[in-house]
Amino acid sequence: MRTIAATNRDLRAAMKAGQFREDLYYRLDVVSIAMPPLRERREDIPLLATYFVAEYSRKCKRRVTGISAEARRVLCAYDWPGNVRQLENAIERAVVLGVTELIVPEDLPESILESDAVSNQPPAGYNETIREAKRQLIAKTLEQTGGNYTEAAKLLRIHPTNLHRLVRTLGMRESI
Repeated sequence: MRTIAATNRDLRAAMKAGQFREDLYYRLDVVSIAMPPLRERREDIPLLATYFVAEYSRKCKRRVTGISAEARRVLCAYDWPGNVRQLENAIERAVVLGVTELIVPEDLPESILESDAVSNQPPAGYNETIREAKRQLIAKTLEQTGGNYTEAAKLLRIHPTNLHRLVRTLGMRESI
């Protein structure tokens, strides 16, 4: 019988501190492979994300052909505290909730988008300026259509689902 186990803890230190059984440690410690966290091997993120897109596209029976360059940049910039499992969940969510054949940033979980906006903000405030321009454009368009999301989405040339997601991501719910 073979057992494969993974942990984010130092089992040797836990064993020495009396927090992990010594006999179990030696049973598991036949072959050890140290795998650095995903944030230390960012070159793996696009490969893993592409793999997960193909897997969940097949499982969900939804045609998704890839990941947009901007979404790929957001994925690579994130620190992934949940490692590969968190990346997999983010891609699954994007495949399920997305409306186009490409994964776009709006399809990704808000926590990843918020982290990207905070961590990658240049000194001149470029990202905040773009976010504010989006807010103003969406607010003006929704005002123009009397709050009709479907009509506003048509005018903006985006899918209504993406408009709803943008409104939520930009924190505009309470102002509309």
